[in-house]
Amino acid sequence: MPGLLGKKIGMTSVFSAEGKNIPCTVVEVGPCVVTQVKTSEKDGYEAVQIGFVEKKDKHTSKPEIGHFKKAGVAPQRHLAEFKYEEKYNLGDVITVDGMFSMDDPFIDVTGVSKGKGFQGVVKRHGFRGVGEATLGQHNRLRAPGSIGACSYPAKVFKGTRMGGQMGNKQVTVQNLVIIKIIPEHNLLLIKGSVPGSKGSIVRIER
Repeated sequence: MPGLLGKKIGMTSVFSAEGKNIPCTVVEVGPCVVTQVKTSEKDGYEAVQIGFVEKKDKHTSKPEIGHFKKAGVAPQRHLAEFKYEEKYNLGDVITVDGMFSMDDPFIDVTGVSKGKGFQGVVKRHGFRGVGEATLGQHNRLRAPGSIGACSYPAKVFKGTRMGGQMGNKQVTVQNLVIIKIIPEHNLLLIKGSVPGSKGSIVRIER
């Protein structure tokens, strides 16, 4: 199985052996428990479903309680599926040091980015704005400019970059580097930033 679920704790910085200050994100990864093993014969594909963060029975629906009872585990708040690579059994607990190592430090992190509401084209797409605040022009500094001619094409093409909802989307950042693994606290230190706000759930894959 190539990954686990984790919770973003926040950001800090560490010093490298050369004395460089490296910004990094602290993520609490696992422990995750195997709640379902899918096979080609029964489900049509091979995958492992894992759960992260226990929750109370009173916050769990009856079908979910039956699902977790079949696996012999406590109800889990977050579930995710990963491709089948190694043999796992129902109820197996997977820890951060059992999944990741410094010998293979490259990972992909998936999370929901921070929502920034409705934003214009300068903030959302990096436009530089139109011209300067010269005589006779006072309110076009952060405007997108022309979005389509009148006679032809006489319409605005789909996908034209304009103002709108920014953030609050699923984002995957690839080839991030593991700086340090702290197994006694289930922590992973990842170089740079990862999507999401503090306390958000992220998916980490080898």
